[in-house]
Amino acid sequence: MTTATPSGDPLAADASALQQHFDDTIASDQRIEPRDWMPDGYRKTLIRQIAQHAHSEIIGMQPEGNWITRAPSLRRKSILLAKVQDEAGHGLYLYSAAETLGADRADLTDQLISGKQKYSSIFNYPSLTFADVGVIGWLVDGAAICNQVPLCRSSFGPYGRAMIRVCKEESFHQRQGYELLMSMMRGTQAQRDMVQEAVDRWWWPALMMFGPPDDRSPNTEQSMQWKIKRHTNDELRQRFVDMSVPQAKALGVTFPDPALVWNAERGHHDFDEPDWSEFMAVIGGNGACNVERVANRRAAHEEGEWVRAAAVAFANRQREEAQS
Repeated sequence: MTTATPSGDPLAADASALQQHFDDTIASDQRIEPRDWMPDGYRKTLIRQIAQHAHSEIIGMQPEGNWITRAPSLRRKSILLAKVQDEAGHGLYLYSAAETLGADRADLTDQLISGKQKYSSIFNYPSLTFADVGVIGWLVDGAAICNQVPLCRSSFGPYGRAMIRVCKEESFHQRQGYELLMSMMRGTQAQRDMVQEAVDRWWWPALMMFGPPDDRSPNTEQSMQWKIKRHTNDELRQRFVDMSVPQAKALGVTFPDPALVWNAERGHHDFDEPDWSEFMAVIGGNGACNVERVANRRAAHEEGEWVRAAAVAFANRQREEAQS
């Protein structure tokens, strides 16, 4: 049994050494791996962020999945089906990353369907027309790419590695969405009007995807220090706006923001603030589709209980046979 020495408490010394090693690893841009020591706050922050990200991928299947049977051609159906399948895979990668931190996947699901954990506010908006499918691909996945590409360099190894494949697939999804909108903009006036109307509805929610302004974001500063995040919410939002404006011009649509102009002095576009009261209402459970999205997820979870039970029973039988 280790006992204290006159030089001090060895347990405290060990804890200090572990903290110093963690700090040095972060400072040198190296990765923290699941078996490494990490502060409780770092672990909790990662579980919260990765779980929210995973929930968003799973809930995010719903707005577009609603259009699979109504897509206008077999090609559009197959593209949309493949995309929704990709989103399911992204959720599974991320739940697996959370499990390396000691989180239980079933518990995370329970927290989602009980409302204790959140997902991205963007998925509480309805997809009213088929143009929404293209705009979601272009703007929503475009915002996701801006947010997620820096996460490939996240200080936590499993999260960063998972994001490499996620970002590659999200980039493809954005191209699919943009290609759909280009096709519609070459169509009838009614189709062009449908695209512009969808852009008008999704622009502000897309800007809100990056989270509240930096001065109202309670987690950004610490996440930046730990290098979980590499850029602030406002930096990412600015990057997304600057990226989207020339794409909108090429597409032939406009954004519903009279304040959106190029600022030569800053070298960036100026733009108006989203309605943050709307953002708070949506993440508080009062969006147009909050109740529907969670109810659908809860129903799918309950209806899939027999599949999970069968998988466990099969695994147990395989193990017993291997041991006999």
